[in-house]
Amino acid sequence: VQLQASGGGLVQAGGSLRLSCAASGRTFSSYDMAWFRQAPGKEREFVASISRYGDSTYYAGSVKGRFTISRDNAKNTVDLQMNSLKPDDTAVYYCAAGGAGILVRARPDYWGQGTLVTVSS
Repeated sequence: VQLQASGGGLVQAGGSLRLSCAASGRTFSSYDMAWFRQAPGKEREFVASISRYGDSTYYAGSVKGRFTISRDNAKNTVDLQMNSLKPDDTAVYYCAAGGAGILVRARPDYWGQGTLVTVSS
């Protein structure tokens, strides 16, 4: 599966941004999907994941309550709605596809290119 992320940009602290990831191929619903991010000078970290049918979601503690992951299997897309953004959320955000549960969080099978989110204070 090929993944294409979009929606990054510059936003002020407290603002919102919605990222989207479009997947190619007819097996999109076979994969759990996730978002990761990598801030300058830091390692890539898990942000959020969603099960293949969208009935289960999981969030990193740093974004829980502010970010919402969703998917549309008919459109082969997975979105990340980001609210109450903070300067610490500044990073390149990546979408990923992989196996169920911890597998997609720990070791995704496919990665998209990143999209840059910059949150100004």
